[in-house]
Order: sequence, then structure tokens, then C-alpha cells
Amino acid sequence: MKRTVEPKVLYFGTPVVLISSFNPDGSTNLAPMSSAWWLGYTAMLGMGGSAQTVKNLAVRPEIVLNLVDPEMVAALDRIALLTGSEEMSDAKRARGYRYEPDKFAAGGLTREAAENGLDGVAESPINLEGTIQAIHKLGGPDSNLCGLEMRVERVQVREDLLMSNDRYIDPLRWDPLIMKFTEYFAGGAPAYPSSLARGWQMPPMVLSGN
Repeated sequence: MKRTVEPKVLYFGTPVVLISSFNPDGSTNLAPMSSAWWLGYTAMLGMGGSAQTVKNLAVRPEIVLNLVDPEMVAALDRIALLTGSEEMSDAKRARGYRYEPDKFAAGGLTREAAENGLDGVAESPINLEGTIQAIHKLGGPDSNLCGLEMRVERVQVREDLLMSNDRYIDPLRWDPLIMKFTEYFAGGAPAYPSSLARGWQMPPMVLSGN
């Protein structure tokens, strides 16, 4: 038997990414998000239009996607409810968000200079540098959602994840952290008690590039 339902969120399982973008003052904003997919060397990123990351990328298109593995989940969760914007909605405040200008320090993560001038995350096994090519409005006129089209221009991969010819990443060694609805998963099993899940009784929260 199946039932027709209207879930509040459709997050069946997507990889977690930390996004580096330029703040207006030239510093790097680091923000978690979990709506990403790739085709060739193009990445599509889904975020709320009010996120500081989207505001940053609309002005300066340089970006680094820092992919996350299960060993980074505690650091990720420490910044999940932080935002790089001093202005936030009452709804976001009610969910527990707070302003934090240095999310690297808050998460206990190490800065690593990228070629495009941003700070990437040294702990990330895979870093993808590139530029945003377009920002698309999603979901109709009343929606605040957008899709960002990224061209990947440089790929850095930890050596132990590479296969012998350096052209392929070993799918057995690469174990991405997945967000399924509001919970973190790795290898099909729960990875960490997510701070996002504690707000499940409210409008659902996902990693959205704050």
C-alpha cells in the first residue's frame, strides 16, 4: 500500500558541502549546504535566496566547494546554525541561528588558500574551485529558492582517494557525508545527532548556504 502525502521537505539524501565565498569585505564566508549535484564539470547548487552565500556569489562569482566526509561531521554541525549575515529573519532566530563572522574558528576548521583567492577547508578530502555562471529563480514568483550553476575549474583530491591513473576517484574509499531529511548519514547509517533535527517540529531546516 502507498499513500498520497505532502511532505514538508523532499530531502531523500544529498551530499553535504561547505561553500567558500567572498564576503563584501573580502573575507571568506564558509557555509554548509546539502543540495548539490554534478553533470560533467558543471555543478548545480540549490539554496535560499536570502542566504549570505547567494548574496556574495551574486556580486563575486568565485566559489570553492569543500566536500565533507564523515570525520568532519562534528565540525560541520558546529556551524550548521551559524550565519554570515548580521541581518536575519525572526523565523531564523527562532530556529537557533546566530551571526558568526569566523566560521572556520567556530567549527575548528583550518583555512587553506585556494588559487582563486578564497580560503578553502584543509580538512576536506575534495575541493572544487570554480565560478558561478548563472543564478536561476526556482519555484515560482512567491518562492525564495534559487539554483546556482557553477563551472568547476580546478579539482583537488586527497591522494589516498585516487585510483592508479589519477583520473578516477575510488568509489569504495570516498564515503561522502549525506544529509537525509535533517539527519547526517555515512555508509547508510546515522553519523551524528544533528542540531538541525532538533527543529523538526518547526518548519524543516536544511543546510542552505548561510
